[in-house]
Amino acid sequence: MTRYFWAHRMFRTHDCNSLRKSDIGRQETLAGWVNATRDHGGVIFIDLRDRKGLTQIVFRPEENAELTKQAHTLRGEDVIQVSGRVAARLPGTENPNLATGDIEIIPSELRILNRAEPLPFPLDAEPQNEDLRMTHRYLDLRRPRLARNLRIRHRAVKATRDYLDSQGFVEVETPILSKSTPEGARDFLVPSRMMPGKFYALPQAPQQYKQLLMVAGVEKYFQIAKCFRDEDLRADRQPEFTQIDIEASFVTPDDIFALTQGMLAAIFKAARNIEIKTPFDRVTYREALDRYGSDKPDRRFAMELVDVGEIFRNSSFKVFRGALDAGGVVKAINAKGFAGITIGQFDELTEIAKLHGAKGLAFIKIEGGEWKSPIVKFFSDAEKTALQSMLNIEEGDCVFFAADKWEIACEVLGRLRLRIAEMQDLHGRARPPGGSDWDFLWVTDFPLFEWSADENKWNAMHHPFTRPKAEDMPLFEAKKFPEVRAEAYDVVLNGVEIGGGSMRIYEPELQEKMFEALGISAEARESQFGHLLRALRLGAPPHGGIAPGLDRIVMLICGEQTIRDVMAFPKNNRGMDLMTQSPAEVDPKQLRDLGIKLAGDKKL
Repeated sequence: MTRYFWAHRMFRTHDCNSLRKSDIGRQETLAGWVNATRDHGGVIFIDLRDRKGLTQIVFRPEENAELTKQAHTLRGEDVIQVSGRVAARLPGTENPNLATGDIEIIPSELRILNRAEPLPFPLDAEPQNEDLRMTHRYLDLRRPRLARNLRIRHRAVKATRDYLDSQGFVEVETPILSKSTPEGARDFLVPSRMMPGKFYALPQAPQQYKQLLMVAGVEKYFQIAKCFRDEDLRADRQPEFTQIDIEASFVTPDDIFALTQGMLAAIFKAARNIEIKTPFDRVTYREALDRYGSDKPDRRFAMELVDVGEIFRNSSFKVFRGALDAGGVVKAINAKGFAGITIGQFDELTEIAKLHGAKGLAFIKIEGGEWKSPIVKFFSDAEKTALQSMLNIEEGDCVFFAADKWEIACEVLGRLRLRIAEMQDLHGRARPPGGSDWDFLWVTDFPLFEWSADENKWNAMHHPFTRPKAEDMPLFEAKKFPEVRAEAYDVVLNGVEIGGGSMRIYEPELQEKMFEALGISAEARESQFGHLLRALRLGAPPHGGIAPGLDRIVMLICGEQTIRDVMAFPKNNRGMDLMTQSPAEVDPKQLRDLGIKLAGDKKL
C-alpha cells in the first residue's frame, strides 16, 4: 500500500484510483479536487479526482447531517480531504467503466483545503477558445487528455534515457548561452551586461558542442536538449522545443539507423505499449519526391505520382509537349473515387497548385463511362489507352496532371496528394496492402546543397558540417554542387519528419572547402567557427548522429494534431505565453544596465 506524507502530516492514505472491493470496511483518507457533485434528494455524491483517477464519496444526511450540509457547499475544483469507511456500492449502481466503480467512501470527516472560484471554462469539455486555454494553462492541464499526454511524454523520456544508457551513451548537458552562428534559422539573442555590445545566442541545436564532445573522446553522447529558433510558428513548431540529441564516434549510417530504430521501438512500447516493426523501409530523397512529391512522404494511402511523359512525347497537346521539349516532365496522380469533386474543392486544389509553381491544374474525371475534361479533346485514342493502363483509370476516378520542371511537378502533385487525402479522409482508411498505423521510413541521400535565389548562393541543405557522400567527392571537388549528395538522412513517421541527422565532416581541410563552397569568407570562418576548426586539427574521430524531435514523436503517439498539446506551457501561434504575458516590456533600468536603447516605433 502506498502512503503519502506532507510536512509530517498524512494527507491521504491512497490515491483516488486505488481502492477496491478488498478494501471494504477499512477507514481511509483521500485528497483531491471535486470533479463533479450530484444532489439526489438530499444525498450528495462527490466524484473526487486526483491525477490517478476518481473515487465516489457519498454524503447521506441520516448518517452525518453536518457533513452533508457542508458537502452542499462544494463546487467543482474545490480541493478537499475526506476520511471515511470504504463501502460497497448499492447493487445496480456499480460503474464498470471506473477502476473504483465497485466501492464508495462514506465520510466521517471533511476538510476543505481550498475553495475554487468559478472556472473560466469547464474542464469536462474541449474549450473552443485557444487563447483562453493558454491563459489558464494550469487549468487546461487538469483535463484528462492533457494530463494523459504529460504522463505519456514522461514515459517516452524515461524510455529514451534507459535505452541510450543501455547502449553505452552518456548524457551530457551543453550550454544554453552560446554563440550566434549561421545554422539555418534566426537566433534568439541574449545581451551581455558584463560585456556591453556583445551577445549570446540561445542554441538552435547543440550541433557544434556535440561534435566537440566527439573530439573530447566522449564517443557516445546524448542529451534531452532544449533548442530555440526564432521562426514563424505552425502546428509542429514552437520557438522552444526539445530534441533527443545523439552523436557517436566511429559509426556508419547503418549504426545510427539501428540505434534510432531500437530507441523508437523502446519509446513506443513504454509510452503506449505499441509494437513497431523494424527495420524501417528506406527510400532515397529523389525517389521520395518522384513517387510521393515530398521528402517526408505519407505512405498510409496509395495515390503515387506517375511519370506519363513518354505517352505525350509526340503529343499534339502543346502544354504537355512543350514541357517535355523544354526538358521537363509530365506527371499525374489518380485520385480513386474522387470524380464527385465539388467546384469549391477544385478551386482550392487549383490555388494550391498555383501557389507551388503551376500555371493551372489539368484534370480528367471519369463519370458514366465518359472522360470529362477540357483537355481530353487533345488526346489521341492511343494516348488515352496508354493513360488508362498506366494509371489504372476506372469509373469514378479523377486524374490530376502537372507539366513542368521535375522539381515543380513533384512539389505540386505532392501538395495536391496530401490535400486530396484529407478531402477523402484517406489517412488510416485506404492503406496499401500490408500498411500499418505506424509507417516509419528512412529518407536518405539528400542533396548536400540547395540554391538560394534570394542570396544568389549555395546553402547547406542540412547544416555546414554535413559530409558529402564518398562516391560524390569528385563532383564536390569539381564544384558540380547540384549533383552532390550528402551522407544525410531523415526518419519519417506518417508523413511527419521526426528526426534528421548525418555523418559529419571531421577533416579540417574538407570543412574549409565546405565553408568556401557556401561563400563563407576566411575571416567569417575564423570568427564564427574558429573553435571547431581548431578542434578538428587536434585529432577528431569520424562521427555522426541524429536528433529526433521529442515533441513531434509524443504528438504522434498521443494522436494529437499539434505539439502544443504535448507541452506543459507552450506559446501560442504568435509566440506569446498568454499565461505569464510574455514577451513583455522590461524596466528601463535593465536596458540601461545592458547598454541597450530602444528605437521605439522607428525601424532599426
